[in-house]
Amino acid sequence: MEKIQKSNEQWRRELTPEQYRILREKGTERPFTGQYADTRVPGTYRCAGCGLELFASEAKFDAGCGWPSFYQPLADGHVEAHEDRSHLMVRTEVTCARCGGHLGHVFPDGPEPTGQRYCINSASLRLEKPLKEK
Repeated sequence: MEKIQKSNEQWRRELTPEQYRILREKGTERPFTGQYADTRVPGTYRCAGCGLELFASEAKFDAGCGWPSFYQPLADGHVEAHEDRSHLMVRTEVTCARCGGHLGHVFPDGPEPTGQRYCINSASLRLEKPLKEK
């Protein structure tokens, strides 16, 4: 996958201030405030920074944590994992594989079939609804 490289100035022009804070500065939304925290609309969740397909609505579940949660990414290689030792914790950060945007974290307490909980900031996502059938 070809990586997207942009300057901070380019990202600032293309993203909202909240998207920039989360995607580029590794920020986090307050729980239960994000646009997609309770959404059950079918579709594909794409990276708000570059449009890469990240998660399918079929993999979304209610973890009760206040952020959109998914048990697996849409495709192998679309989400990357990195050790995160910030805030006096050891966690696994997840980023968009194409633009490097911060998405959230993954935890080993999700449902089957993966046992994973991808806890993702709404501002790092854009929900693409399926086309209506004629």
